Amino acid sequence: MTQALNIFYSEPDPDRWVKFDRYPRRLIRKLLRGESRLGGVAMVSINLIKGLKKAGIPYRFNDYSYIKKHPDEIACIIGKPQVLLDRAWPNPVIFGSGIYSHPLDCPDLLTQYPNVKRVLVPGEWMKQMFEPYYSDKVLAWPTGIDTDEWQPFTNDKNIDFLIYDKVRWEHDKYDEELITPIIKKLDEHSLSHSYIRYGYYEHSELKDKLSKCKAVIFLCEHETQGLAYQQILSTNTPILAWDRGGYWQDPHYYPARVKYGPVSSVPYWDERCGKKFISIDDFDKALVAFLGDINGFKPRDYIMKNLTLEKCAEDYLKIVQDTYAQINNDTL
Repeated sequence: MTQALNIFYSEPDPDRWVKFDRYPRRLIRKLLRGESRLGGVAMVSINLIKGLKKAGIPYRFNDYSYIKKHPDEIACIIGKPQVLLDRAWPNPVIFGSGIYSHPLDCPDLLTQYPNVKRVLVPGEWMKQMFEPYYSDKVLAWPTGIDTDEWQPFTNDKNIDFLIYDKVRWEHDKYDEELITPIIKKLDEHSLSHSYIRYGYYEHSELKDKLSKCKAVIFLCEHETQGLAYQQILSTNTPILAWDRGGYWQDPHYYPARVKYGPVSSVPYWDERCGKKFISIDDFDKALVAFLGDINGFKPRDYIMKNLTLEKCAEDYLKIVQDTYAQINNDTL
Protein backbone atom coordinates (compact mmCIF):
# COMPACT_ATOMS: atom_id res chain seq x y z
CA MET A 1 0.00 0.00 0.00
CA THR A 2 1.25 3.48 -0.88
CA GLN A 3 2.35 5.51 2.12
CA ALA A 4 0.20 8.60 2.65
CA LEU A 5 1.79 11.86 1.53
CA ASN A 6 2.07 14.69 4.06
CA ILE A 7 1.00 17.82 2.14
CA PHE A 8 1.40 21.32 3.58
CA TYR A 9 0.28 24.62 2.07
CA SER A 10 -0.87 28.02 3.30
CA GLU A 11 -0.82 31.64 2.21
CA PRO A 12 1.17 34.11 4.30
CA ASP A 13 -1.10 36.01 6.68
CA PRO A 14 1.06 37.61 9.37
CA ASP A 15 -0.10 39.75 12.27
CA ARG A 16 0.26 43.42 11.31
CA TRP A 17 -0.24 45.68 14.34
CA VAL A 18 -0.89 43.47 17.38
CA LYS A 19 -0.65 39.76 18.10
CA PHE A 20 -3.44 37.69 16.48
CA ASP A 21 -4.89 40.66 14.59
CA ARG A 22 -4.69 38.58 11.39
CA TYR A 23 -7.95 36.83 12.40
CA PRO A 24 -10.24 39.88 12.61
CA ARG A 25 -8.49 41.40 9.56
CA ARG A 26 -9.21 38.20 7.63
CA LEU A 27 -12.92 38.40 8.59
CA ILE A 28 -13.16 42.09 7.68
CA ARG A 29 -11.54 41.44 4.28
CA LYS A 30 -14.06 38.70 3.59
CA LEU A 31 -17.00 40.92 4.56
CA LEU A 32 -15.76 43.86 2.46
CA ARG A 33 -14.38 42.03 -0.58
CA GLY A 34 -16.04 38.63 -0.53
CA GLU A 35 -14.11 35.42 -1.06
CA SER A 36 -10.57 36.07 -2.23
CA ARG A 37 -9.63 35.00 -5.74
CA LEU A 38 -7.34 31.97 -5.81
CA GLY A 39 -3.89 32.63 -7.23
CA GLY A 40 -1.79 30.31 -9.33
CA VAL A 41 0.24 29.04 -6.38
CA ALA A 42 -2.90 28.11 -4.43
CA MET A 43 -4.12 26.22 -7.50
CA VAL A 44 -0.94 24.13 -7.42
CA SER A 45 -1.96 22.77 -4.02
CA ILE A 46 -5.65 22.42 -4.91
CA ASN A 47 -4.98 20.61 -8.17
CA LEU A 48 -2.41 18.30 -6.60
CA ILE A 49 -4.96 17.23 -3.99
CA LYS A 50 -7.61 16.75 -6.70
CA GLY A 51 -5.13 14.59 -8.60
CA LEU A 52 -4.21 12.54 -5.53
CA LYS A 53 -7.90 11.84 -4.95
CA LYS A 54 -8.51 10.83 -8.57
CA ALA A 55 -5.43 8.61 -8.62
CA GLY A 56 -6.34 6.98 -5.29
CA ILE A 57 -3.14 8.17 -3.59
CA PRO A 58 -3.61 8.68 0.17
CA TYR A 59 -2.57 11.98 1.72
CA ARG A 60 -2.86 14.20 4.78
CA PHE A 61 -3.27 17.96 4.46
CA ASN A 62 -1.73 20.38 6.97
CA ASP A 63 -1.63 17.70 9.66
CA TYR A 64 1.06 19.30 11.79
CA SER A 65 0.30 17.07 14.76
CA TYR A 66 0.97 13.91 12.74
CA ILE A 67 4.16 15.12 11.07
CA LYS A 68 5.60 16.23 14.43
CA LYS A 69 5.18 12.69 15.75
CA HIS A 70 6.78 11.13 12.63
CA PRO A 71 10.07 12.94 12.02
CA ASP A 72 11.27 10.29 9.55
CA GLU A 73 8.41 10.95 7.13
CA ILE A 74 8.79 13.47 4.32
CA ALA A 75 7.03 16.81 4.69
CA CYS A 76 5.76 17.86 1.25
CA ILE A 77 5.73 21.64 1.60
CA ILE A 78 4.04 22.94 -1.55
CA GLY A 79 4.43 26.53 -0.32
CA LYS A 80 4.56 29.29 0.35
CA PRO A 81 8.01 29.82 1.90
CA GLN A 82 6.72 30.85 5.34
CA VAL A 83 5.45 27.29 5.85
CA LEU A 84 9.07 26.12 5.79
CA LEU A 85 10.59 29.13 7.50
CA ASP A 86 8.20 29.66 10.42
CA ARG A 87 8.78 26.38 12.25
CA ALA A 88 11.47 23.78 12.93
CA TRP A 89 11.17 20.78 10.62
CA PRO A 90 13.14 17.72 11.74
CA ASN A 91 11.62 15.87 8.77
CA PRO A 92 13.14 15.53 5.34
CA VAL A 93 11.43 18.11 3.13
CA ILE A 94 10.34 18.37 -0.49
CA PHE A 95 9.88 22.11 -1.02
CA GLY A 96 7.88 23.58 -3.90
CA SER A 97 6.66 24.43 -6.36
CA GLY A 98 5.18 27.47 -4.58
CA ILE A 99 8.52 28.92 -3.54
CA TYR A 100 10.74 31.91 -4.36
CA SER A 101 10.69 33.71 -7.66
CA HIS A 102 14.49 33.45 -7.72
CA PRO A 103 17.12 31.82 -5.47
CA LEU A 104 18.54 35.27 -4.66
CA ASP A 105 15.62 35.54 -2.23
CA CYS A 106 17.23 32.73 -0.21
CA PRO A 107 20.60 31.78 -1.67
CA ASP A 108 21.62 29.81 1.44
CA LEU A 109 18.39 27.78 1.62
CA LEU A 110 20.17 24.42 1.54
CA THR A 111 22.64 25.55 4.20
CA GLN A 112 19.93 26.85 6.50
CA TYR A 113 17.71 23.82 5.84
CA PRO A 114 19.92 20.83 5.00
CA ASN A 115 16.89 18.55 5.39
CA VAL A 116 15.44 20.01 2.14
CA LYS A 117 16.00 17.08 -0.19
CA ARG A 118 14.26 18.38 -3.30
CA VAL A 119 13.32 21.85 -4.57
CA LEU A 120 10.44 21.76 -7.06
CA VAL A 121 9.80 24.49 -9.62
CA PRO A 122 6.97 24.64 -12.18
CA GLY A 123 8.93 24.21 -15.42
CA GLU A 124 12.19 23.51 -17.22
CA TRP A 125 13.49 27.04 -17.87
CA MET A 126 12.92 27.91 -14.22
CA LYS A 127 14.74 24.72 -13.21
CA GLN A 128 17.76 25.82 -15.24
CA MET A 129 17.62 29.26 -13.61
CA PHE A 130 17.65 27.69 -10.12
CA GLU A 131 20.29 25.00 -10.70
CA PRO A 132 23.39 27.20 -10.24
CA TYR A 133 22.18 27.88 -6.69
CA TYR A 134 20.47 24.65 -5.64
CA SER A 135 22.28 22.20 -7.97
CA ASP A 136 20.80 18.78 -8.68
CA LYS A 137 18.22 19.10 -5.92
CA VAL A 138 16.04 21.14 -8.33
CA LEU A 139 13.35 19.30 -10.29
CA ALA A 140 10.69 20.59 -12.68
CA TRP A 141 7.18 19.48 -11.72
CA PRO A 142 3.94 20.99 -13.07
CA THR A 143 0.61 20.74 -11.32
CA GLY A 144 -2.23 19.11 -13.25
CA ILE A 145 -5.09 20.67 -15.19
CA ASP A 146 -8.69 19.82 -14.26
CA THR A 147 -9.75 18.37 -17.61
CA ASP A 148 -13.24 17.65 -16.28
CA GLU A 149 -13.82 21.32 -15.53
CA TRP A 150 -12.07 22.54 -18.71
CA GLN A 151 -13.79 20.46 -21.38
CA PRO A 152 -14.36 21.13 -25.08
CA PHE A 153 -17.40 23.25 -25.88
CA THR A 154 -20.15 21.64 -27.95
CA ASN A 155 -21.82 24.83 -29.21
CA ASP A 156 -21.10 26.53 -32.53
CA LYS A 157 -18.46 29.27 -32.30
CA ASN A 158 -18.94 32.49 -34.23
CA ILE A 159 -15.87 34.54 -33.19
CA ASP A 160 -12.47 33.84 -34.74
CA PHE A 161 -10.15 34.79 -31.89
CA LEU A 162 -10.11 35.56 -28.19
CA ILE A 163 -7.18 37.84 -27.37
CA TYR A 164 -5.94 36.79 -23.92
CA ASP A 165 -3.88 39.69 -22.55
CA LYS A 166 -1.51 38.68 -19.76
CA VAL A 167 1.09 41.35 -20.38
CA ARG A 168 2.23 42.15 -16.85
CA TRP A 169 4.86 44.86 -17.19
CA GLU A 170 4.98 48.01 -19.34
CA HIS A 171 1.43 47.32 -20.45
CA ASP A 172 0.97 50.72 -22.09
CA LYS A 173 4.08 50.13 -24.19
CA TYR A 174 2.96 46.70 -25.34
CA ASP A 175 -0.59 47.90 -25.92
CA GLU A 176 0.84 50.32 -28.47
CA GLU A 177 3.55 48.08 -29.93
CA LEU A 178 1.88 44.65 -29.84
CA ILE A 179 -1.80 44.46 -28.87
CA THR A 180 -3.17 47.28 -31.01
CA PRO A 181 -1.16 46.18 -34.09
CA ILE A 182 -2.45 42.61 -33.62
CA ILE A 183 -6.03 43.89 -33.56
CA LYS A 184 -5.31 45.90 -36.71
CA LYS A 185 -3.96 42.78 -38.46
CA LEU A 186 -7.02 40.77 -37.46
CA ASP A 187 -9.24 43.50 -38.85
CA GLU A 188 -7.26 43.54 -42.10
CA HIS A 189 -7.92 39.80 -42.44
CA SER A 190 -11.63 40.33 -41.59
CA LEU A 191 -11.21 38.14 -38.50
CA SER A 192 -13.59 38.79 -35.61
CA HIS A 193 -12.19 38.97 -32.11
CA SER A 194 -12.98 39.28 -28.43
CA TYR A 195 -10.71 40.38 -25.58
CA ILE A 196 -9.99 39.46 -21.98
CA ARG A 197 -7.30 40.72 -19.62
CA TYR A 198 -5.63 38.67 -16.91
CA GLY A 199 -6.52 39.80 -13.40
CA TYR A 200 -9.74 41.46 -14.51
CA TYR A 201 -12.05 38.49 -15.03
CA GLU A 202 -13.67 35.54 -13.30
CA HIS A 203 -13.33 31.99 -14.64
CA SER A 204 -16.98 32.07 -15.68
CA GLU A 205 -16.27 35.02 -18.00
CA LEU A 206 -13.27 33.28 -19.53
CA LYS A 207 -15.33 30.15 -20.16
CA ASP A 208 -18.15 32.18 -21.67
CA LYS A 209 -15.83 34.00 -24.07
CA LEU A 210 -13.91 30.82 -24.90
CA SER A 211 -17.16 29.06 -25.76
CA LYS A 212 -17.73 31.59 -28.55
CA CYS A 213 -14.18 31.69 -29.98
CA LYS A 214 -12.50 29.32 -32.40
CA ALA A 215 -8.95 30.10 -31.24
CA VAL A 216 -6.95 32.19 -28.77
CA ILE A 217 -4.09 34.65 -29.18
CA PHE A 218 -2.12 34.35 -25.93
CA LEU A 219 0.03 37.32 -24.93
CA CYS A 220 2.40 37.02 -21.97
CA GLU A 221 6.08 37.84 -21.47
CA HIS A 222 6.79 34.43 -19.95
CA GLU A 223 5.21 31.73 -17.80
CA THR A 224 6.71 29.45 -15.19
CA GLN A 225 3.94 26.93 -15.90
CA GLY A 226 0.96 28.78 -17.39
CA LEU A 227 -2.23 27.36 -15.90
CA ALA A 228 -4.51 29.69 -17.87
CA TYR A 229 -3.23 28.83 -21.31
CA GLN A 230 -3.22 25.13 -20.39
CA GLN A 231 -6.85 25.35 -19.26
CA ILE A 232 -7.60 26.90 -22.67
CA LEU A 233 -5.80 24.03 -24.42
CA SER A 234 -7.83 21.57 -22.35
CA THR A 235 -11.00 22.94 -23.96
CA ASN A 236 -9.46 21.89 -27.30
CA THR A 237 -9.03 25.52 -28.30
CA PRO A 238 -5.79 26.07 -30.26
CA ILE A 239 -3.51 28.96 -29.40
CA LEU A 240 -1.39 31.39 -31.40
CA ALA A 241 1.14 32.30 -28.72
CA TRP A 242 3.50 35.24 -28.38
CA ASP A 243 6.72 33.50 -27.29
CA ARG A 244 9.22 36.33 -27.25
CA GLY A 245 12.04 34.40 -25.54
CA GLY A 246 14.89 36.56 -24.29
CA TYR A 247 15.43 37.49 -20.66
CA TRP A 248 13.22 36.89 -17.65
CA GLN A 249 11.53 40.27 -17.27
CA ASP A 250 10.45 40.56 -13.62
CA PRO A 251 11.46 44.17 -12.80
CA HIS A 252 12.18 43.25 -9.17
CA TYR A 253 15.21 41.37 -10.51
CA TYR A 254 15.83 42.40 -14.12
CA PRO A 255 18.10 43.90 -15.29
CA ALA A 256 19.96 45.07 -12.18
CA ARG A 257 20.05 41.79 -10.24
CA VAL A 258 19.33 38.96 -12.66
CA LYS A 259 19.77 38.44 -16.39
CA TYR A 260 18.52 34.97 -17.22
CA GLY A 261 17.34 33.61 -20.54
CA PRO A 262 15.90 32.23 -22.62
CA VAL A 263 12.45 31.99 -21.06
CA SER A 264 9.16 30.87 -22.59
CA SER A 265 5.54 31.97 -22.54
CA VAL A 266 4.38 28.42 -23.27
CA PRO A 267 6.81 26.10 -21.44
CA TYR A 268 4.55 23.05 -21.93
CA TRP A 269 3.79 22.79 -25.64
CA ASP A 270 4.10 20.86 -28.87
CA GLU A 271 2.78 21.13 -32.43
CA ARG A 272 -0.67 19.89 -31.36
CA CYS A 273 -1.26 23.07 -29.36
CA GLY A 274 -1.02 25.68 -32.12
CA LYS A 275 1.73 27.99 -33.35
CA LYS A 276 4.03 30.64 -31.90
CA PHE A 277 5.37 34.02 -33.00
CA ILE A 278 8.22 36.11 -31.61
CA SER A 279 7.13 39.67 -32.29
CA ILE A 280 4.66 41.76 -34.25
CA ASP A 281 7.10 41.55 -37.19
CA ASP A 282 6.35 37.86 -37.73
CA PHE A 283 2.75 37.89 -36.48
CA ASP A 284 1.13 38.14 -39.91
CA LYS A 285 3.10 35.18 -41.28
CA ALA A 286 2.35 33.11 -38.17
CA LEU A 287 -1.34 34.07 -38.36
CA VAL A 288 -1.66 32.88 -41.95
CA ALA A 289 0.12 29.60 -41.13
CA PHE A 290 -2.06 29.14 -38.04
CA LEU A 291 -5.28 29.63 -40.00
CA GLY A 292 -4.09 27.17 -42.63
CA ASP A 293 -3.56 24.47 -40.01
CA ILE A 294 -6.36 25.34 -37.59
CA ASN A 295 -8.41 22.20 -38.22
CA GLY A 296 -5.41 19.96 -37.58
CA PHE A 297 -4.50 21.12 -34.08
CA LYS A 298 -5.38 18.80 -31.18
CA PRO A 299 -4.54 20.79 -28.03
CA ARG A 300 -6.64 18.70 -25.64
CA ASP A 301 -4.73 15.60 -26.74
CA TYR A 302 -1.54 17.29 -25.54
CA ILE A 303 -3.05 18.08 -22.14
CA MET A 304 -4.53 14.58 -21.74
CA LYS A 305 -1.13 13.05 -22.49
CA ASN A 306 0.99 15.32 -20.32
CA LEU A 307 -0.89 17.43 -17.77
CA THR A 308 -3.92 15.67 -16.31
CA LEU A 309 -4.56 15.85 -12.57
CA GLU A 310 -3.85 12.14 -12.21
CA LYS A 311 -0.60 12.12 -14.20
CA CYS A 312 0.87 15.08 -12.36
CA ALA A 313 -0.15 13.60 -8.99
CA GLU A 314 1.49 10.30 -9.94
CA ASP A 315 4.62 12.18 -11.03
CA TYR A 316 4.65 13.91 -7.64
CA LEU A 317 4.29 10.57 -5.87
CA LYS A 318 7.29 9.22 -7.80
CA ILE A 319 9.38 12.21 -6.68
CA VAL A 320 8.47 11.41 -3.07
CA GLN A 321 9.22 7.70 -3.50
CA ASP A 322 12.56 8.43 -5.18
CA THR A 323 13.44 10.80 -2.35
CA TYR A 324 12.71 8.12 0.25
CA ALA A 325 14.91 5.72 -1.74
CA GLN A 326 17.76 8.25 -1.79
CA ILE A 327 17.43 8.86 1.96
CA ASN A 328 17.59 5.13 2.60
CA ASN A 329 20.65 4.74 0.37
CA ASP A 330 22.40 7.63 2.10
CA THR A 331 21.92 6.00 5.51
CA LEU A 332 23.39 2.64 4.47
